[in-house]
Amino acid sequence: MVSTSPEPLPCPDPSMRVLIANRGEIARRIMRTMADWNVETIAVYADPDELALHVTDATSAVRIGPASLADSYLSIDAILSAAKEAGATHVHPGYGFLSERTDFADAVTSAGLTWIGPSPAAVASMGSKIEARRVAEGAGVPVIPGFNESQDDDRLKAAAADIGYPILVKASAGGGGKGIRIAHGDDDFDAALRDARNEAQRAFGDDAVIVERYITRPRHVEVQVAGDKHGTAIDLGTRECSVQRRYQKLLEEAPAPNLSDELRRSIRASAVRLCEAIGYDSVGTVEFIVDAESNEFFFLEMNTRIQVEHTVTEEITGIDLIALQTHIACGAEMPYPADIFDTAQSGSAIEVRINAEDSWNGFLPQTGRVDAVEIPEAEHLRWDAAIGSGSEISPHYDSMIGKLIAHGPDRIAALDRLEDALSTAVLDGPTTNIAFHRWLLAQPEVRSATVTTRFLDEVPLPRQSPFADGKPTSPWNTRTANRLTPHRSAFAFDAESRDGRWQQSERGGEAGSALLAPFPGVITEVLVNSGDAVEAGQHLATIEAMKMLHPLTTSGPTTIGEILVSVGDQVDGGDTLMTFEQPTNETTNEP
Repeated sequence: MVSTSPEPLPCPDPSMRVLIANRGEIARRIMRTMADWNVETIAVYADPDELALHVTDATSAVRIGPASLADSYLSIDAILSAAKEAGATHVHPGYGFLSERTDFADAVTSAGLTWIGPSPAAVASMGSKIEARRVAEGAGVPVIPGFNESQDDDRLKAAAADIGYPILVKASAGGGGKGIRIAHGDDDFDAALRDARNEAQRAFGDDAVIVERYITRPRHVEVQVAGDKHGTAIDLGTRECSVQRRYQKLLEEAPAPNLSDELRRSIRASAVRLCEAIGYDSVGTVEFIVDAESNEFFFLEMNTRIQVEHTVTEEITGIDLIALQTHIACGAEMPYPADIFDTAQSGSAIEVRINAEDSWNGFLPQTGRVDAVEIPEAEHLRWDAAIGSGSEISPHYDSMIGKLIAHGPDRIAALDRLEDALSTAVLDGPTTNIAFHRWLLAQPEVRSATVTTRFLDEVPLPRQSPFADGKPTSPWNTRTANRLTPHRSAFAFDAESRDGRWQQSERGGEAGSALLAPFPGVITEVLVNSGDAVEAGQHLATIEAMKMLHPLTTSGPTTIGEILVSVGDQVDGGDTLMTFEQPTNETTNEP
């Protein structure tokens, strides 16, 4: 069958004024579709984003508050006030932030605005993993054996023993890898339950958990779905997102490789059944775990929003998912037949997330000014980015700064094109994971599509970049030292080895005499008190930066002196968090 891309969807309402309740890459992505339709867009921004590209790309922009997420991008009142001020008619939430908050969707529609997203009822049915499991079971969708009938600690522990270790303790609310712990037996169940509850409470304001079977060789396979307000639901094929670290996706591709035709059909059909069961009326993603050993598949969760990785589906189908999402929101009937993916699908597309982080040093987040960005241009390449030359990467938001996508007639061609693009891409400024992705794409398991979500836990990373090709433009041959923040960072980058080392000559005082912040962030936990005797490796505090939690530990025994921070404090890289009454022989604040 010859694949044919469908015609672009026309603008459903030329009089729209669309406020985008988000920032960065996804805000710019939405603006591109609206620009194709000559539709006006309204950006919102917190103070650190005043000069960000999503602000300058928009038709107009409204300040919504300071850096604090609670006072800006997570403030429903601030967003609605901006919508009223700018005369918005529609609101698109993007992904993350308020995109899966039913109270936000309700507030938008109550204000007389059109919500470009699913109905609050559909969001609510999938917002709790406990409720989502119940709905999936009712729709005949396989679910992982588990227990969610009680939140009593003893009953949860007994259920874990009945299911059989290892088990997963998983937050019921939210996503993004937060509130997840593994227990291998009764001895570590209590700690796993406590830690999962604590992280879930901090991240989602809800400490309810599910206990379920832990699949040791899991693949992460998902299905892009779409439903309209008239009862029609379709799928747009599979994606594979198994390359992850800390439950965060790093590489995504469409279609998912190495699935039998029967398994692929079953997964896609299950996704559509789930959409029909909840009356889903937008674009979204149904995620599954595929057991690489047994080829069984199980429902994981549904993301009731546009996904970061929607790009690879767009590349192989020619369908603009933001346009489709907007058509549905405006009440149009599904413009595509149920078999559209099978007739439109062409080749393979692979995406890597470009993050501001040091992959060779624990994926530590990086901040600072981007001096130059040079990404190869070609018909088969796509670059969706939050930044450009002169942009500032802030510690306040996610570390993802862009996505590089390659399309090819087959999977190997797409891999080769992506690898070539990464080898010549230049992003001069804070360290990124571009070199990591070059290493990743060369791994045999990636080339053969045999990775599981455990891949990066099982394959040791190089201690430094393996690339030094001698090209004058190669970013891996830079001879200048990069720092997390000017003058104040406790972390210095060794350009000779391309490796990071923790430094204390700059601070003055004896090495090992204090715990320093490794980068700018917010203190989320202080786990010790003045006068406490601590052992090597003891968890002293936790810092959150770029939406990731990083434990701060000591590798030498000491006694805690003065504690200089409290939970909720914003700190800069190099700030002293606490002192020690006697120096350790080898203190580290490496997450």
